[in-house]
Amino acid sequence: MIPFNKPSMIGNEADYINQAVSKGHHISGNGPFTKKCEHLLEAALGGGCRVLLTTSCTSALEMAALLLDLQEGDEVILPSFTFVSTANAFLLRGCVLKFADVDPDSMNISLAEVERLTTKETKVIVPVHYGGVSCDMDALKSFCAEREIYLVEDAAQALGSSYNGKPLGTFGELATFSFHETKNIICGEGGALVINDPKYFERAEIIREKGTNRSQFFRGQVDKYTWVDIGSSYVMSDMLAAYLFAQLENMDEINKLREEAFSYYVEQLRPLEEQGLIKLQKHLPKTNGNGHLFYLLTQSSEQQKDMLEYLNEQGVNAVFHYLPLHTSNRGVQFSNLCGALPITEKQSYQLVRLPMYHKISRDELDQVIQTIYQFYKGS
Repeated sequence: MIPFNKPSMIGNEADYINQAVSKGHHISGNGPFTKKCEHLLEAALGGGCRVLLTTSCTSALEMAALLLDLQEGDEVILPSFTFVSTANAFLLRGCVLKFADVDPDSMNISLAEVERLTTKETKVIVPVHYGGVSCDMDALKSFCAEREIYLVEDAAQALGSSYNGKPLGTFGELATFSFHETKNIICGEGGALVINDPKYFERAEIIREKGTNRSQFFRGQVDKYTWVDIGSSYVMSDMLAAYLFAQLENMDEINKLREEAFSYYVEQLRPLEEQGLIKLQKHLPKTNGNGHLFYLLTQSSEQQKDMLEYLNEQGVNAVFHYLPLHTSNRGVQFSNLCGALPITEKQSYQLVRLPMYHKISRDELDQVIQTIYQFYKGS
């Protein structure tokens, strides 16, 4: 079986974890490896941002919602085609969710949809950079700035990607990354909050430390630490940060190998697209991706189901992705606020994700590709 994903292991992870453990004085959060990771990420993103490691991308999204002081009834526009954490972070603050349809070429939030759904109650727009590819972030940023709407990037899949030469995760006031084992850069479970507006720096530290000024205490800025704000335990263990540091040191190489696999899929499967049998994932103008995932679109939901069954029977672990949130048991309560989302509803049931990991071999890629050809030959 060719797996859908293999968590990456570069080589220095165990050594760094051993260093964190053997020093024996700081294996909890916000230790030496945490700081090393945050500095590497800040250097990669540039532009004077601050990065705080968190227990997950979910935690980082929840921190973003807390930092913006959102109130009950505030409207948040997000794609329905996303993981539930994008919605939950704002729902926990009492916000009203308005689900937007996606662009058919990127599966990312459509700017036309954002314009349609925006009202005077709209406080936040959350683009999700699906597969590490963005929508038109320049236009979306301008739209938000003109209306004084917050822009929070869910860049869970997008570390190392850019739009118009600018790293994803640096367009909004806040952004989030994931280091879950299915992502390019991993530590099992983990995330990061990117803070691009300096006015949020100090409070973000407090929220991450259970609502205390503990970080200021350890820097010697206060003589004792105490409870000063709301917050939670969002700090990543330094042992996980040690694993992550080895990954971040090799981020460019990991993404390069995944991009090469992405390009090979496109090259080899293009004849099927030219025959009208499938639609391939593509990089869009002004975007540089990170090879996070590769998907194709079948001609129908029935064909998607048949292809997934056939590929897995033949030893290729292909999968679908999100079921649209507005069609879920909980999400349906917001459906009357968004209207029909035809592209999301159609393409989410045509999408097939193929195996992708940083050391996927050419032989494995060829087996996946040949199996797809065999499926269409038999059908």
